[in-house]
Amino acid sequence: MNIKELHTQNKPVSVSSLFKNNQCNVTAIQILKNEKLDEHTTKVPALLMCVEGEVVFENKNGVKLTLISGDYIDIDPIIVHWVIGTKESQLLLIK
Repeated sequence: MNIKELHTQNKPVSVSSLFKNNQCNVTAIQILKNEKLDEHTTKVPALLMCVEGEVVFENKNGVKLTLISGDYIDIDPIIVHWVIGTKESQLLLIK
């Protein structure tokens, strides 16, 4: 299987559960070029990894970081954040 197969190309942002158990949740996210995963928060610490493409991660604390294939960022709970696709991108969110 390929992570791209989890998403339809028609949606600007597509989210699909990839793996889930009692201790961990992994979500596959696709963001198309020039599209935005709107502002939101997480209740628990999370890790966002760019598998393919390029995105800009930003949060209300002033963090602005470009992620390319292989890059990741730890996301703190309760901090408002968002992600913008500068290229079509495949991401993994691990909680």
